[in-house]
Order: sequence, then structure tokens, then C-alpha cells
Amino acid sequence: MANVIDIAGLPPERIVFSPSPLAELGAALHVLSEPGHHPGLHGWATATTSALKPDLADRLCEADFLWRTARSDLLLPAAPGATLAEELDALDRIDDETFVAAAFEIACSPSYTRQTPSPLVDAGERARVLEMAAARGPRQAAFTDRMLEDPDGLRVWLRRLLEDCDQAFFADTWRRVRIQLAADARHKAELLRRKGLAEALASVSAALSLSADGDSILVDKLVGGRTTAYGDGVTFIPTAFGWPHLVVLHAPGWRPVIQYPVATPELPAPAALELVQRRLEALAHPMRMRLCRTLARGPHTTGELSESYGITPPEVSRHIAVLKKAGLLTTRRRGRYVLHQLDLPSVARLGSDFLESVLR
Repeated sequence: MANVIDIAGLPPERIVFSPSPLAELGAALHVLSEPGHHPGLHGWATATTSALKPDLADRLCEADFLWRTARSDLLLPAAPGATLAEELDALDRIDDETFVAAAFEIACSPSYTRQTPSPLVDAGERARVLEMAAARGPRQAAFTDRMLEDPDGLRVWLRRLLEDCDQAFFADTWRRVRIQLAADARHKAELLRRKGLAEALASVSAALSLSADGDSILVDKLVGGRTTAYGDGVTFIPTAFGWPHLVVLHAPGWRPVIQYPVATPELPAPAALELVQRRLEALAHPMRMRLCRTLARGPHTTGELSESYGITPPEVSRHIAVLKKAGLLTTRRRGRYVLHQLDLPSVARLGSDFLESVLR
């Protein structure tokens, strides 16, 4: 499954790599609300959370559906500004109906890829949003009521919240990471100019690729979707707070935006979803699990496995073939014997690969 961004006929200059203070703040707020997703940032999250004033922590809790479960499109500017204030000014220029609809797309929409009416003007959508918000908790329900009853006042409140975050912790964080993010964006843009889009996408993430006909960007994620970039372009935003997430804005009528984690030597490359699924399916069979128990202890031949488990050599061979196709076995020949052994590093990574896949 994949997200597909149609780029047929799109000029290369419409593909932009740029850091964004607002997008980075959104990513940082997600880390604070879900530190379990980001074990490498545990120290930063703990220190930042402990230093927050109680009032600011309470207000962040009220609005956390904008960044906790997923990232609101409002926090992914298609035209990044040089400063957080510039990007907040751009948010202020969005009309109320669009703003409110975007705020509830992530939290309450049944289908992100299907355009729904604004709850400010559609009674059915308003009732549905209120019901969904109530299930998230009393604070989120109160926040939703305020946004629907007084969108202008709530937007002022939300801007002040983000500005207070900037003053409390994000300004220092942004000064620390912005040079790295700007350098990464320049490097990707240079790759695009010199070697083409396929090379640039590969440098962004192993989960990104160019279709065979060159007309689409493919994003390897569990949830599929389709959008077009023709006429608008595509924006790529690097983040130091992203891994394991690869955030894709592909809502109808919005310019596609991809926020990607900046690669560092300690971060593993994302595994292909198809490979993770194949490995989980291979291990789901009870006999293959039993074979793995033996193969984890050392190399064995098909005949040895057949005798140990009381099944025929052809049956063992079929199970071995499934495990090999999933990349869970290593094989070597010794004379006329073929020895199979469990690939322990691949198996050890399976848990983290699965978690990275579902969080991507």
C-alpha cells in the first residue's frame, strides 16, 4: 500500500526542500505528547516537560489532538517561512471554515482523502465532530466546543499557545537544529538539480520512490491515499524530531507536503512494508516457529530438521523456502550438505521494524 502523489507535468522548480519553524514545533509537540514513539529523544522530552509551567502544560493538553495521534495539516505549511511569526501570520490568513475543517480532519474525519464540509456550516458534520471529540476526553471536548462556537477567539488562543511554546522552549531548540535542517534541505535540492528526483527521493527516505513512468511519488505507508501536485508543487520539510514518522499531507485541495526525519548514522533505514508483512506471516505458522527454535541455535540440514520434527523433507523444504523468502535465514553449503541458520540480526530487528512501519 502507498500514498501516491501525481506529479505528471510538474516542473522541477515546483519541488521545494525547505525547513519550517512551525512544522518543527508541531513535531516537537508530538514528541512531548508521545515520547514512547521517540526513545532517542527521551532525555529532551523529559527535560522539556519538567520545565513547563503548569498553565502551559494544561493548555497543551487541551489542544493535543492537533499533534498527538497525527499531525494537523495546519502545522505543515506548504510555503515555509523564515520565522515562526511569518508562518503563524500565514495561518491567520486562512478563512475560518477552512481552518476549522483542517483542525478536525486528523482528529475526527472518517476519511482523510474525502473532502468533508466544514462543521461551521454543516449541522451533520458539526454533530459528528462533537461526538468524536467527546470520546477523546472532557478537555478536548471543551476545546472543540470553543472552536465551533467562537473560531476567531479560539484561533487567537491557539496562536498565543504556540507563541508561548516558542518562548518557553522552542526558540532555543530551533536555534540548535535550524542550521542542520537548512543544510539538509540544500543538499536535497542540489541532488534534485544534479541527479534528478529519483536520487533526491532515495536520499530523503527508503520509503519514498519514483514510479516507473516518473509521473508519481510513491510513499510506502500502511494507509494509502492519492493526490495531485500539478499546478501547486510538492514541499519537503526536514525535521530533527521526526523518526520514525514520515508525515504526508495529501488532503484534497491542499498542496502536498512531506515532513521527513533527517538521517543520522544511528537511525536505521526504514524497512519496506511488504518485507515486514512477509516476515510476520512467515513466523505466524507454528511449525516454522518450531523450526526457528532449532535454527536459532545453529546451522541444520533439511534432513536433520525432518528427523527432529517428524515431518517429511519436502515439508521442511517448503517451510525453509518461506523463511528464506522473508529474509530470515542464511544458507551455506558444506560439501554436499546445505546448512540453514536463523538470521539473528534480522529477527532481532523485526520488532523495531514493525513499530517503525505502523508509526510511519
